Amino acid sequence: MIEFWFELGSNYSYLSVMRIEALAARHGITITWRPFLLGPIFKSFGWDSSPFVLQKAKGSYVWRDMARQCEKYGLPWTRPTQFPRRALLPMRVATLGAEQPWMGAYCKKIMQMNFVEDRDIDTLEAVSNALEQLGLPAAQIIADAQSDEQKHRLRLQTETAQARGIFGAPTFFVRDEMFWGDDRLEDALAFAASAG
Repeated sequence: MIEFWFELGSNYSYLSVMRIEALAARHGITITWRPFLLGPIFKSFGWDSSPFVLQKAKGSYVWRDMARQCEKYGLPWTRPTQFPRRALLPMRVATLGAEQPWMGAYCKKIMQMNFVEDRDIDTLEAVSNALEQLGLPAAQIIADAQSDEQKHRLRLQTETAQARGIFGAPTFFVRDEMFWGDDRLEDALAFAASAG
């Protein structure tokens, strides 16, 4: 099993969301989806935005790196005109759907809206579109995701991420071994396979 900690507003999480299911299946590894919010993690460091925004040189590098990585993996890519994008509603739906068979497909739809179509993802329209394209009851899922229980679950998951030492996304855990960054996805899966 591999724990996949991710954020739907995170550009490097986009790379992992688009690749993890096929790679995990190849290794016979089960994915445990762990959505969490990066905002509170960054605030705990005294940051009011992504380090890719706060540090201009790093930001310039990241956008070129994303183009290269997407080309390497054969993924479509459009640099978002707004970054980071708020993703609270889609993240609440992800928290609700974390153990559902549609989870991976849903996350891919939201990520494509953000990093391919350059669309606002934190709207009822965007989340409804993603769910409806999967043949799911969008209105019911969104209503359930907006419940106090689900809001609390996402907050708790974010607090758990912080307590486990997560400082960015994506992050992977195999048992207690942490791997940070999309470029460590294959390493994490190989470790999970060897750990049996």
